[in-house]
Amino acid sequence: MALRQVRMREEEILRKKCKDVKAFDEKLSQLLDDMAETMYYYNGVGLAAPQVGILKKCVVIDIGEGLVEMVNPKVLDQKGAVVDNEGCISVPGLGGKVERPQYVKVECMTRNGEKMIIEGEDLMARCLCHEIDHLDGILYTDKVIGDLFEVENDEED
Repeated sequence: MALRQVRMREEEILRKKCKDVKAFDEKLSQLLDDMAETMYYYNGVGLAAPQVGILKKCVVIDIGEGLVEMVNPKVLDQKGAVVDNEGCISVPGLGGKVERPQYVKVECMTRNGEKMIIEGEDLMARCLCHEIDHLDGILYTDKVIGDLFEVENDEED
């Protein structure tokens, strides 16, 4: 595993749409391992591949319940609405209030190419939406209600 360079808010790569993963191989496994290590290093709860400069549909999340890896995720269902604070490893030191669904159901694949369904409520739903947005070139700052505010770096992504 290795730490990857995190791309920052102003970098163009964060605004590009990612491509589907086609090869479920050692290269993909290495990317997912590196993404997890990078996320943990920066005390994040999620990280998407474009944040480390890779335009592939890959996401890692850990809200304190264990690592979740998603390849080619897509939202199948969502319910409710909750406004809460968000931050992002790629937007250090800033946060903002964003409305997200209270519940989300996502279809994705594992690192081995097996289909799976992930359901999340509250923080997990927020993280799922936040990271999947990254795959479409959308940052949470695009959805902030009101102004961004300064935060400590341990409240991010």
